[in-house]
Amino acid sequence: MANTYTQIYIQVVFAVKGRQNLIKEKFRSELQKYITGIITNRGQKLISIYCMPNHTHLLVGLKPNIALSDLMRDVKAGSSVFINQKQWMPVKFNWQEGFGAFSYAQSQLSAVINYIESQKEHHKKASFKEEYKLLLNKFKVDYKDAYLFDEEEN
Repeated sequence: MANTYTQIYIQVVFAVKGRQNLIKEKFRSELQKYITGIITNRGQKLISIYCMPNHTHLLVGLKPNIALSDLMRDVKAGSSVFINQKQWMPVKFNWQEGFGAFSYAQSQLSAVINYIESQKEHHKKASFKEEYKLLLNKFKVDYKDAYLFDEEEN
């Protein structure tokens, strides 16, 4: 798209189906690299990523040549197949449907990167459900509590 200039930064948060703690620390780095590859191959820029046992945070520099929902479909489908082919867990792995997406200005990026990279510390104080609701409320996103998650947390 010639003469198209954008600056779109989106933090995306999505959960393991049932918010189960299925992503083991020993696989985190490999999974993050794989997700990075999916995003890069779609022509987008991954700025930060952290996979917790039951959810993932991404910060993406999004170009206007792809819909965010299409990118997330590819990330979640591709990484699910990857995890299942690796047989990292005794059950079939799936991400929960949907995701949260929150936009930021360039001036906010270092704070968002720090937030994503400090997920392990952050979740010593707050559960994923608490964190997710906090983000939704902070960004004034209307939601119905009953539809946030597929199943209860393990």
